[in-house]
Amino acid sequence: MTEKVFPMTEQGKEKLEKELQVLKSVKRKEVVERIKIARGFGDLSENSEYESAKDEQAFIEGRISTIENMLQNSQIIDSSNSVEGVVTLGRSVMFKELPDGLEEEYTIVGKAEADPFSGKISNESPIAQALLGKTIGDKVTINTPGGKMDVEITNVF
Repeated sequence: MTEKVFPMTEQGKEKLEKELQVLKSVKRKEVVERIKIARGFGDLSENSEYESAKDEQAFIEGRISTIENMLQNSQIIDSSNSVEGVVTLGRSVMFKELPDGLEEEYTIVGKAEADPFSGKISNESPIAQALLGKTIGDKVTINTPGGKMDVEITNVF
């Protein structure tokens, strides 16, 4: 079975590496200390502080495992080699919604570093899937969970 590849920018990889370092060197130690203190509160079967600390520990360990897997199977996106004006992974795209002309801008990144609130959308999202491979001036219909959206690509950079 082949491992899933996680495309990401160099900046996205660095961000994950920093998060991993904080989880391993700071958060792990903090939660172990919380568990140690909570054990001192007595009966573990009715100790909500202990349960909370154990839940946090499980979350941290799970996140560490996920990040390590993503980093191990990462593929750095180099959009500088792609054709100018074509929407590709790692590039930003600006489009206007038709017919009202509302402009939006997104950078298409791998799932591992997607952050829609920062304008970074996953290459697996409906918007990115519809835009990938298109060029400036193309009119595209995007099928989103909220319905269809017609757009015209105005810039790719």
